[in-house]
Amino acid sequence: MITYILKKLENPKQVLLGPNVKALKFWGLLLPENVILKYVYICLHISIIYFTATEYVDIWFIKSDMNMLLENLKITMLASVSVVKVSTFLIWQNSWRDIIDYVTESDLNQRKTTDETNIAIIKQNTKYSRKITYLYWSLMYTTVVIVMVQPIMKYVFSQTYRDNVKSGEQSYIQVVSSWVPFDKSNILGYLAACAFQSYAAIYGGGWITSFDTTAIVTMVFFKGELQLLRRDSAKIFGVKDNPVSREEAETRLKNCYTRHVNLIKYSNLFDSCLSPIMLFYMFVCSVMLCVTAYQIRTGTSMLQTILQVEYLVFGVSQLFMYCWHSNDVMYTSQEVIYGPYESRWWAENALRKDLVILLGQYRKEIVFSAGPFTNLTLPTFISILKGAYSYYTLLTKSQIDI
Repeated sequence: MITYILKKLENPKQVLLGPNVKALKFWGLLLPENVILKYVYICLHISIIYFTATEYVDIWFIKSDMNMLLENLKITMLASVSVVKVSTFLIWQNSWRDIIDYVTESDLNQRKTTDETNIAIIKQNTKYSRKITYLYWSLMYTTVVIVMVQPIMKYVFSQTYRDNVKSGEQSYIQVVSSWVPFDKSNILGYLAACAFQSYAAIYGGGWITSFDTTAIVTMVFFKGELQLLRRDSAKIFGVKDNPVSREEAETRLKNCYTRHVNLIKYSNLFDSCLSPIMLFYMFVCSVMLCVTAYQIRTGTSMLQTILQVEYLVFGVSQLFMYCWHSNDVMYTSQEVIYGPYESRWWAENALRKDLVILLGQYRKEIVFSAGPFTNLTLPTFISILKGAYSYYTLLTKSQIDI
């Protein structure tokens, strides 16, 4: 069954991004051409944006309860990031389509190669992209399921909670804390609120998984293309026992130059779409990690602690994957310049000036950023963890002093 589903996600016309593009279409980030279906998706997007707004409204009503406030704040800020991701994706739809088309076309062109090492690199990156995509989907929906079943699990496993609910001393725990325009203290209102909250959790999870995995696999593509470009640059003049003609060498040199120009062009376009989101997400992640760590420390039950640990793992993993893959692309782009030096440049005099121009092009580094302030790298990831720990220490100390 699982194998059948995974095969259905593949697309021979989009080998690298097949599952990711299908997810984008399924969750409505890539809007369909059908006008009716298009507006249906827009209405679904608006409904989730409305739900996120109700989470902020609910903060006013629960501000006196620190634990509920922190739980609401953590989920609301993550939902806000999702809203920003989807809103920018829809606004910059044409730019994202250009990026996807470029990745697809370049990937299919590279798959025509007969070089065994290049084929191995392409297969390795494709297999890695699938693992990242499916593992991320699994982690995200594990989190969604846990959030949805948390009220049921607490009601089943906590005798004290059941007694308090029956006596009216404690209200039902919601899937996600949000405001609704009706009374959710009675069973019908509570079930209606939980149904809407569950729908928002599922659809929001779809937003996050489709966007994040597409962005991460695109980074994997940039790294792979740079690896292939370095190898192809080393073969501009052929190999020692099989040198190529000047005309062929000139064609190969121009091809390498054009590929790197396109890499720079589309990596800059990709960064312009991703950078504002990552700036906001870094701030949100710092707060989210701080709050989750505090909740783990103050947890009153093993079940609650397990749930918070899983949420913390998801939050850290999400940021780590962006920083890790961006870091990979940056260092690979710095190494691509070694390619021409690994060629038979010393045996060719006629094209040395052209080779110098190519080397100048290769000096342009590809690095993704989080706004104008910092780059997406592992040192940045470590700095965010340090910042989150500082906020956690401050929050813990403030509660002790109270």
